[in-house]
Amino acid sequence: MHRLLHATSAPATGAFFQARTMVNGIAGICDPLGGLFLPDTRTLVVSDLHLEKGSAFARRGMMLPPYDTLATLRILEAIILRHDPATVISLGDNFHDRRGSAAMPDSFRQMIAAMARGRDWIWINGNHDPDGTSGLPGASMDELRHAGLVFRHEPSMVDGLGEIAGHLHPSATVKRRERFIRRACFATDGSRLLMPAFGVTTGGLDLRHRAMGGLFERERLVAHMLGRDRIYSVRFANLLG
Repeated sequence: MHRLLHATSAPATGAFFQARTMVNGIAGICDPLGGLFLPDTRTLVVSDLHLEKGSAFARRGMMLPPYDTLATLRILEAIILRHDPATVISLGDNFHDRRGSAAMPDSFRQMIAAMARGRDWIWINGNHDPDGTSGLPGASMDELRHAGLVFRHEPSMVDGLGEIAGHLHPSATVKRRERFIRRACFATDGSRLLMPAFGVTTGGLDLRHRAMGGLFERERLVAHMLGRDRIYSVRFANLLG
């Protein structure tokens, strides 16, 4: 819900504060809009857009507000304008189900086509959308290895060095002024990085959840938490369980 509150007015310019990080020796910038920018290759990475989630639920007879795709694409437009990447990589669960890509309205297709114009665009396949995209610019693949990094949807338990992955929607909780604050986050120990979910109606999984077990060296793990206009970087030992 935090992302949905400011989705329609996500700033492309103005005052905002990013966090720098390193993954397998490669420099990255964690943006408070939820994307990772790799300046050496001018690559923007986003994950778990879950486009057309509202329509997927509607097909099952469960009604959600039908604004998720537009809100998510507006944030994506803003972060692309901010960084002007040469390449965009979307790390799977780009759509909420197998039918979302083919059923997406033309107006949203046109938005994606405009964003992709003049750029390389890679759709990594996820567990929600394993068949790739339909009628959209770019290439679909299960995994991409490029410039010392590996981009995939689900983190690997055996091959995590240099990995940028999504799927688990990491989040973290801190206490500030007697309030508990929970935010989506980038999670990294310098060897691998898990991306926050980019879609505005996605939930999160706490970094202390058992599904995160074995993925990080916790003494080196940092949560780069998303705020409205800045990143808050907190060591794992200082997070609440």
